[in-house]
Amino acid sequence: MNAPLSSPPRRPIRELPDELISQIAAGEVVERPASVVRELVDNALDAGATQVTLRLLAGGVRLISVEDDGQGILRDELPIAFKRHATSKIGNLRDLESVATMGFRGEALAAINSIADCAILSRASGINDAYLLDGRTGELKPVARSQGTTVEVKELFFSTPARRKFLKTDATELAHCIEAVRRHALARPDVGFAIWHEGKLIEQWRRCEQTDPLAALDQRLSDVLGPEFLAQSIRVDWHSRQTSEFSSVPLRVWGRVGVPDAARSRADQQFCYVNGRFVRDKVLTHAARSAYEDVLHGHRQPVYALYLSMDPARVDVNVHPTKIEVRFRDSREVHQAVRHAAEDVLAAPRAGTAAGAADGHAVAPSLLSAGNFVPGLGVLPKVPVAPMYSAQPAIKFEADGGLVGHRVSDVGALWQPSSAQAASNFPVRAEPVEASTSPSTSSGRAASGTDNTPLPQGDWPLGRAVAQLQGIYILAENAQGLVIVDMHAAHERIVYERLKNQLALTAPDGTVHPLASQPLLIPATFAATPDEVATAEAHAATLHTLGLEISPFSPKTLAVRAVPTTLAQGDAVELARSVLAELAQHDASTVIQRAQNEILGTMACHGAVRANRRLTLEEMNALLRDMEATERSDQCNHGRPTWRQLTIRELDGLFLRGR
Repeated sequence: MNAPLSSPPRRPIRELPDELISQIAAGEVVERPASVVRELVDNALDAGATQVTLRLLAGGVRLISVEDDGQGILRDELPIAFKRHATSKIGNLRDLESVATMGFRGEALAAINSIADCAILSRASGINDAYLLDGRTGELKPVARSQGTTVEVKELFFSTPARRKFLKTDATELAHCIEAVRRHALARPDVGFAIWHEGKLIEQWRRCEQTDPLAALDQRLSDVLGPEFLAQSIRVDWHSRQTSEFSSVPLRVWGRVGVPDAARSRADQQFCYVNGRFVRDKVLTHAARSAYEDVLHGHRQPVYALYLSMDPARVDVNVHPTKIEVRFRDSREVHQAVRHAAEDVLAAPRAGTAAGAADGHAVAPSLLSAGNFVPGLGVLPKVPVAPMYSAQPAIKFEADGGLVGHRVSDVGALWQPSSAQAASNFPVRAEPVEASTSPSTSSGRAASGTDNTPLPQGDWPLGRAVAQLQGIYILAENAQGLVIVDMHAAHERIVYERLKNQLALTAPDGTVHPLASQPLLIPATFAATPDEVATAEAHAATLHTLGLEISPFSPKTLAVRAVPTTLAQGDAVELARSVLAELAQHDASTVIQRAQNEILGTMACHGAVRANRRLTLEEMNALLRDMEATERSDQCNHGRPTWRQLTIRELDGLFLRGR
């Protein structure tokens, strides 16, 4: 028989000593030398520095010194700089709810001083004397220094040797310190940064002198991420045209997003900033990723540097001591803003400007080539143009394609409203989007591209068709050299975009019409979490717009009573859970939109012109002209490129001309 368990000894409740409290706080704030670097650079920027210099020894373990030319600290304020919760950034709850500085918690210096040997050397603006404060002894003595502040941190984790054992090699810790400064540098092109290690200058980014903030940002992005990032990215500058219920200050999204061809295997070039602060946020990451739907191949990761400017009262930065996590008051508005800002510029075909780049690099597309582009609103639905395909009353797929004879109006019925009255108000457009096997000359635009006249400079960015290679590729000549087009991939994107435009039903006032839904004979019930129940009740109207009817069946059970007609054969419970999860975090309409696009993408793939289908020059030129006017025509529906440019310079290099 086991002996009875003895009760634990009684432990009295007592206050922790200040040093132990600071060391506990240091465990949250200071993970490695890079954490110290981040906090000290934050303070330097808050002080108005225009030049920040970081000096390191042993990857920051032996020494971290951050020098700035900011406002400095007055002599009387230096003794309290190392005290817990001492800060100049906030003074009351109202300040905390609208933080406009990088730091504000008043914990960093106290936490760092508890686990390292620290000192502050500072000379305040307008003061002739500088003073040195020893963090261990509290001794204050006069020294010589120009205006600004230097914070020295020596022997990190000397008082907590167990934490020091968890540090990596000096090279690894140095790389993390550089990355911490690099993130600051990307947000502040008006500030110069220099990094020294073991007495050697290893990184330097000079202050950008341009008065135009966007030009200064471009210069800093080129300096930090390389000129390739600038050459293969598109400028974003999106402004909210209306204020929200939470603030009268409009939301702005700006920066640069990489073209799909610049996507990488790792997400190591994704930078998001909120009011100048680098953050990692699921809302922003999801929004940026959703803007690349249909244009990224496989699991490639987009590259971007996006900056959000918004009312500080609309974002809570007091979520975590490291201040790298934030919480938005209206996360859906932020998600939509970031998504549309990136989506608008990515939709524009790049043929117009890429063909005009003499060096052959992918460059930002001209917004004029996007058709009906309106700044702040993005690309609006295009006015129907003359069809480039042979006029057939229905979509006629090849024998190996399946689904023969489905009209667009039949497909549109999947999205039609259930009531006859609503159907009469918002009918599917009558003109067909044919997807037969060959393009035609009905548009009249291609004939002029088949004569032997010289190609005018700037006309036809994708050039004039000259031949077809192996029944797969179209070869075209433009002002820069040779254009190679994958005709099936290009035709597939054109058909896909036209199908999406025809099935995008909206009311005259611009509101999205509810998707057609199909009631379930037997409601599908599932055990729901409290969050799912609350989301279903709070967003019933949004769910109706998405063609879903989800209602409580019991306090802990939800019932799916209707689903979108297009997804009637799918798993109703899985769909409901996915939509509720998206609705709680992001914009749930992307779930339904993604499903719709998958259906249309399959149809477009089967309906596009097949390999080994011989085309005339007129048909090839018609395809090229439609590529130049079709959104996202640089990639097929699966994210593969549709065309490539070989410049005369690159062709000369292949044949060693001029050498």
